[in-house]
Amino acid sequence: MKLIRYTGNPILTPTSNWWETAATFNPGATIYQGKVVLLYRAIGGDGLSRFGLAESGDGFNFQRFEDPVLEGELTNPYERLGVEDPRIVQIEETYYITFTAASVYEAWVYQQQKHAPSLSHHAPWRIRPTLVTTKDFKAFKRQGILLETDTKNATLFPEKISGQYCLVHRIYPNMYLTFSPALKDWRVGQILISPREGFWDSERVGLGAQPIKTEKGWLLFYHGTNKDRVYRLGLLLLDLKDPAKVLYRSDRPILEPQETYEKEGLTPNVVFTCGAVEKDGQYLVYYGAADKVIGLATIGKEKLLAYLP
Repeated sequence: MKLIRYTGNPILTPTSNWWETAATFNPGATIYQGKVVLLYRAIGGDGLSRFGLAESGDGFNFQRFEDPVLEGELTNPYERLGVEDPRIVQIEETYYITFTAASVYEAWVYQQQKHAPSLSHHAPWRIRPTLVTTKDFKAFKRQGILLETDTKNATLFPEKISGQYCLVHRIYPNMYLTFSPALKDWRVGQILISPREGFWDSERVGLGAQPIKTEKGWLLFYHGTNKDRVYRLGLLLLDLKDPAKVLYRSDRPILEPQETYEKEGLTPNVVFTCGAVEKDGQYLVYYGAADKVIGLATIGKEKLLAYLP
């Protein structure tokens, strides 16, 4: 089972707009007023990540807005290095957007706390899953940080489960699942999946696109890396009533870096999704390629569901 790349890839690339001259990648995706909306991560000459907006009637050809629609608040210490990797779910009339607020620890704090091994040779990143809401993708209301711990790749489920909101996130190297009755007082929760020795996702795993409800379960496109830090995509299927129960997990990747635009960029050998939508009988999976451009890969809904147990 493989995703099929769109022949028009990459669908979005950097522009001459000062805030997106270096990279446009890792878009969240949803349907708004009948159009596919991408809220994508962009980097300009200042090195900060902001969110741009693009929309499409067919899901393949996009028009983008000239100015960013969301950026880190200058007075917010958690967002001083930008906002990253948005994921979008719709609950009733409101769109809930989770993203990673990026900053760094003070040097002495980092030395004392000894953070994740994956960061040991890099900057002392402080990463917080943060929530904003919108009804029209014009006005955004900040709801604050969801978890006071270093975690990323967070998204809500698009409906409550057993009366509670459900959140997926990643504390290196595992994917976690947690619940809250009122979008606050979240706990770290329980491990959902972990890396598998000898597989394509042996080094770390993390959420990709937001959960999609199907007749067979919650469908998640997720990412994993191996010891060579190649980012690939796979499938998870979770039980509708108990998403802690994994019904299926890909033994082989469904998309991996092959094209030049996926192998060469700001970070080589990366395909990384933050958003997928169902449209016209297909799943449209939007992904960042080499942390530089945005690609699109598709698969028929009936074909995929027939393949799943």
